[in-house]
Amino acid sequence: MNNNIGKLILEVLEKGYLMSLGTQDDGGVWVCDVIYVHDDRLNVYWMSHPKTRHSNAVIKNPNIAGTITVNGPKDHNLGIQFCGIAKKIEGPRFDLVKKHYAKRNKPEPKETDDVLNEDAWYQLTPQKIELIHEQLFGFEKQRLEF
Repeated sequence: MNNNIGKLILEVLEKGYLMSLGTQDDGGVWVCDVIYVHDDRLNVYWMSHPKTRHSNAVIKNPNIAGTITVNGPKDHNLGIQFCGIAKKIEGPRFDLVKKHYAKRNKPEPKETDDVLNEDAWYQLTPQKIELIHEQLFGFEKQRLEF
């Protein structure tokens, strides 16, 4: 991984809140927004109910794409576009829950709390990430492939 580009991508992941998640199922392509968290290896995680369209699509076709944009209307463009493989992961994953609650400014849950409340965790392992960092690179995308 190009360390400089990887660090800039982590900056976007840290600043962002919503991910636009693109999936495909028998009904065609579908996009939804989910609150996400990430790890240092650039994997992205989100909680969703297993009966939603996008959750079912991930099970049927794990090839997904998405975007995260963190700039406002008067800021330089800053965001990422990515594709990768998604999967449902089992268990409450309190390491992820703590990050998720912190991102939403909620108090840290106890490990005895039912934090998933019928939801499940999903993980995106990226295959390619394109960084848009207008201030540093203009509109020339920086690519990171795995």
